[in-house]
Amino acid sequence: MAFQISGLDPARFTPLFSLSDDALKDRGILRQRVTAHPGFPCRITLEDAGEGETVLLLNHESHAVETPFRSAYAIYVRENAREAARYETVLPPVLRNRAIALRQFDAGGMLVGADMFLPHEDGLAVIERALKHPDVAYIHAHNAKPGCFAAEIRPL
Repeated sequence: MAFQISGLDPARFTPLFSLSDDALKDRGILRQRVTAHPGFPCRITLEDAGEGETVLLLNHESHAVETPFRSAYAIYVRENAREAARYETVLPPVLRNRAIALRQFDAGGMLVGADMFLPHEDGLAVIERALKHPDVAYIHAHNAKPGCFAAEIRPL
């Protein structure tokens, strides 16, 4: 089954980079210099930011639904991210070499299943199997250890 994995729209975050560190702090956002690669996965480009790049660490509502499964958590976004990544039926770099939890939702935003894959496992097969379930409208991928949102997966 064909699917698309999408990064977040950079327009939502670009204005934040022009704010002072104090103004960011007032909003609960931290500006950070990347000190290790991998380790700062950008939710726009779906790649780890490179050493020396500037990122923002902020709380992001990844599942803005009126159900008990509404969700928000910390994410990184790169200052130089200009376009949301789109991957068709392949894993983006941030979903490779990490343990990934998959939360499967129906069209109403209710959780209907969950699964995960480890770095040495075939993540594509796990995603394709989940999307074959008739109730699954979309999947949210999360980094399994820290729990943060990684990307949205939708059938094509």
